[in-house]
Amino acid sequence: MKRLSALCLIFTFLALGWAQSASGAQAAGAADDPPATLVAAPESSGTIGKSAEAGTGTSGTGIPDKPETIVVPGDDAGETAPAGDIGAEGEDPGEGEYGEPAITIADPLEGYNRVMFQFNDKLYFWVLKPVAQGYREIVPEAPRVSVNNFFTNLAFPIRFLNNLLQADFSGAVAEAGRFVVNTVWGIGGLMDPASSKQLDLPKHDPDLGQTLGMYGVGQGFYFIWPFLGPSSARDSLQVVSDYFLYPVSYINPWYASTGTRVYQEVNRTSLTIGDYESLKEAAIDPYVALRDAYAQYRQKKVEAAKGNLEPPKPGTLRIGQAQRQLSLLQEPTQQESPNEKEKR
Repeated sequence: MKRLSALCLIFTFLALGWAQSASGAQAAGAADDPPATLVAAPESSGTIGKSAEAGTGTSGTGIPDKPETIVVPGDDAGETAPAGDIGAEGEDPGEGEYGEPAITIADPLEGYNRVMFQFNDKLYFWVLKPVAQGYREIVPEAPRVSVNNFFTNLAFPIRFLNNLLQADFSGAVAEAGRFVVNTVWGIGGLMDPASSKQLDLPKHDPDLGQTLGMYGVGQGFYFIWPFLGPSSARDSLQVVSDYFLYPVSYINPWYASTGTRVYQEVNRTSLTIGDYESLKEAAIDPYVALRDAYAQYRQKKVEAAKGNLEPPKPGTLRIGQAQRQLSLLQEPTQQESPNEKEKR
């Protein structure tokens, strides 16, 4: 009954999201102002934006090739600024640095979403980050990267099925090849020989939200899940699909499965501490920064599935990961030394 209730709730969100998108499109048509299309977000990280440290392992994330521009609603309508100098909400988004319109997402539940943003923010600083820092002090980086590789390899069914649903058969074959190679020669996925220069099997990170978007389903409205982080009416269905396709969900008893997921998130966070902090220091309104970055990142994934853009590197948004994804929309003025990163 709990699962059925959750499904009904998510489908209700999806229906409301479609209605919101449809009404917005009609209003735009009446004003002869067609809705904006996405500005490509830069190439990025494994699970939603891994830092360069994680990228050296298996997350597949790295520093973007060029800075993307997020439109900054500010005192002047249409004012833009580089990502990282995110302004307060209230003005028209305008265009990005490269003349491309910025992507926005409807936010009718802003009051609720801001409360959930604060909840997840406190959870990160008060619980997740301290635990991850202690874990990082005890466990060296190499084993932590191997653990991240293992869980990434374990999520193979999610990626494989969505490649098939998107009719990306070459991607499905490559994903199957990566799974076999990393499972057999990578000792159960602890290593990533499939990414070696000899094999060079490309990484893919499709998901159900991207698949639905490729077939024309709009994002709908913005929604923040407690613990899980940013989502949308459309992408909330991904929560259900990921649950049933991820093998960890079938570990019994239930608290063993939950504990495994918590450990996975702590390990992942230990590889990317500092990204969220950088976002909060740079953004005037971190809530708006997170929302806009999420909308642009998700739209870029959809455009990539349609073959219009280069895809962002593998990533999914969850608490701690959503914050890390924002760092993909920012390019530091200079590389941090390992000592500087450790101090953060």
